[in-house]
Parts: sequence; structure tokens; C-alpha cells
Amino acid sequence: MCSGRVDLAFVFRAFSNGMDGVFIGGCKFNECNYGTHGNYHALNMVLLAKKIMEHIGLNPERLRLETMSSGDGIRFAEIMSDFGKTVKELGPLGKGEGIDAKELDSKLAEVTKLVPYIKIAKKEKLAARIENEAEYNDHFTRDEIDRLFSEVTSYYIDPGKCKACTICAQRCPAEAIISAKKQIHVIDQEKCIKCGTCFEACPSRFGAVTKISGEPVPPPIPEAERAVR
Repeated sequence: MCSGRVDLAFVFRAFSNGMDGVFIGGCKFNECNYGTHGNYHALNMVLLAKKIMEHIGLNPERLRLETMSSGDGIRFAEIMSDFGKTVKELGPLGKGEGIDAKELDSKLAEVTKLVPYIKIAKKEKLAARIENEAEYNDHFTRDEIDRLFSEVTSYYIDPGKCKACTICAQRCPAEAIISAKKQIHVIDQEKCIKCGTCFEACPSRFGAVTKISGEPVPPPIPEAERAVR
């Protein structure tokens, strides 16, 4: 599998499953057999993941990307030996950083849930091609990641504008919209992955879906009051 297909969600799922380290190996830069140069996408993903790891208190050295050719057997063995040594020195995931197990599980669950939103919010940088190693550290900044999590965009259906057309509910990839015939729709914020599909799908003549950033989402309208008048 091309390293460019290693999704951000895969990395944090591995950590959620208790892996102490994640290694990604790819082809050498500018030597892609298929011309897709997916390893540049992998690089951007890893740089972003490392900054997110710092944000939640995990040592970014637990994640590593290396590029090599099929003839680099000795180098591969040396790299894996070095990475294994690094992970062993860091200790078990979370414990090595002094993070309580429940707190770590909560943080990883939050990040995993927000992966679709993060990929949309940072799609331009994730698609960039960085060839100068001096730019690696500053491609994603700590302040940028802090804002990413503090200003998370949420979506809310305005009860006064919803016409119960069900279009948003049909399009929602997470099945996070509670809908019924002739009833105002409600977004289940626990299931919502912040992808914005509902916002784009809602007919402009209704404009019922509102984008909210950095503010709490209004409570859902009580079920008994959801009938469309």
C-alpha cells in the first residue's frame, strides 16, 4: 500500500488500541513508481499528527516516517532497531508522559472523532509538497494546532428555518441527524464529525444549517416541540 494512503485516523486508532509507537515506511521521495508521490502526502500527515500528539501530551517521537528503496535492507533493519529502542526508552504509551489512562483514552477519542474535520480544515497544507527539510517543523505550528482545537466548527439546525426536507439527514455520512417526517431535524453533536456536509446540502432557500465556531452549540429543541408548523 502506498504510504500516501495511510490516513490520520489510522495513526490515532493504533494509539487508541494501545500501540506504543507507529512506524510508516515509504518509497524514497521523487522515486514514485506510479507518479502519485504519495509519500509527500504521508509526510504532511505525519507532521500534522506529531503536532497533534504534542497538543494532547504525547511524545511525537512515538511516530516515525522513513523513506527507502527495496534494496535498503540493511538500512531498514538499522532504522527499525533504532525506532524500537526509542519507543522502549519512552515507555508505555501515556505512562511515559505521565498521562492517566482514562484521560489519554478521552483525548485520543476526541482526536479520532475530529479527524474528518481536521482533514478538511487543513486540506491545503496536507496537499502541499515540502521538499526542504528546514520547513518541516514550521509547516504546522503549535499555535495553529491549539486554535484548530479551540475553534472547532460545529453545525446546528435552526428550528425556525428547518422544513423537514430530510436532505441533510440523507447526506450525513455519520448518520448524526435525527429526522422524521414533518419534524424539525436535530444534529446529534456526539455523533457529528464536523464535516460540513449538512451545511452544504441544506437548500439555500431554507438556510437552516448554521455554522458555529468557538462558541457552544444551542441545546436541541425538545422532541415534543419538533413538529413543523
